[in-house]
Amino acid sequence: MKRMSIEQLLGINKFAVDDDEAHIILKKDICAACMDKPCTFACPAGLYTEKDGEISFDYAGCLECGTCRTVCPKEGAISWQYPRGGFGINFRYG
Repeated sequence: MKRMSIEQLLGINKFAVDDDEAHIILKKDICAACMDKPCTFACPAGLYTEKDGEISFDYAGCLECGTCRTVCPKEGAISWQYPRGGFGINFRYG
């Protein structure tokens, strides 16, 4: 069996995106005050990006691991909960 890259493995997963209720909400005013922005390099799916000092996030590929809320140094910056039933990630490999 050929070893797959992280990107290839993530591409196999299936995501049911809940367009009505995001399971992660960022408070961008609090994020703007964060100097280190650890979420941009700690998220295993690479969903946090920084452009011109502003953090953006796309929850559509979230692995629901909670790493972002664990590494975030700013209290209240990330509102995180599991997606509603029927939504979220469906791991299809391993």
